[in-house]
Amino acid sequence: MTRSRITTLFTAALLFLVAGFTRAAPTRQTEAGDGSAVQSQFFAVDGVKIHYWVQGTGAPVILVHAWLSSAESNWIRPGTMAQLAAHHHQVVALDLAGYGDSDTPDNPAAYGDGWVEQIKQLMDHLHIPKAHIVGYSMGGMIALKFIVVHPDRAWSALLGGMGYLEDGGENQQTWTHMPRVQSRGAAQLALTVDQVKLVHIPVEIVVGSRDPVKEHYVAPLVKIRSDWPVVEIPRNGHLTTVMAQEFKDEVVRWTALR
Repeated sequence: MTRSRITTLFTAALLFLVAGFTRAAPTRQTEAGDGSAVQSQFFAVDGVKIHYWVQGTGAPVILVHAWLSSAESNWIRPGTMAQLAAHHHQVVALDLAGYGDSDTPDNPAAYGDGWVEQIKQLMDHLHIPKAHIVGYSMGGMIALKFIVVHPDRAWSALLGGMGYLEDGGENQQTWTHMPRVQSRGAAQLALTVDQVKLVHIPVEIVVGSRDPVKEHYVAPLVKIRSDWPVVEIPRNGHLTTVMAQEFKDEVVRWTALR
């Protein structure tokens, strides 16, 4: 990957972070159509405090946020969590270790594969045997790794703004050289072709029509799993797709099918 591409990636992520946290507080949608309010809670994984939000009742959906973001920025403020709760789901959105209100330990084990285990242990904590797993951007990498490692814990997966991080590939090497430990952890989310081929649960990819992720992450995944549908959100790029109503509607539609 060229230095200019690395710079672009950093810039896009920082813009994503700023856009999420500077959105005015009144735009937060914290009450679903059924009147249920979002609740902020904590639990611990190997001594690391993990923050999560929960809302609604029904078939569980786990929401996994993007790099340099948080559950609040990706899922609460755009209204995704409330919309899913209104459609009879128990919706859980966690702040991964290193992000949001969760701890940021120095131990590299808390990141990468640690994120996958945080989701699994959160499900155990909430007595959720199976759930729909929805991730955006880096959260999409985590969702895909989760269903590879814990295939018995997921009904389906939706990969938003993301595809496949190839084990040993150029993109993995880029993540390996990131300056922060919680960013370098993403390199552990890489998968082999054989691992991706073994996935047997339903998976959908949702990506903005103007998102460069299509070329660098989605296209390689489609070559391996042409049976996984790809839905494009028109006139949206990587930073805007997660907030687009069409994206939220597709998440609701996909999770209602199973």
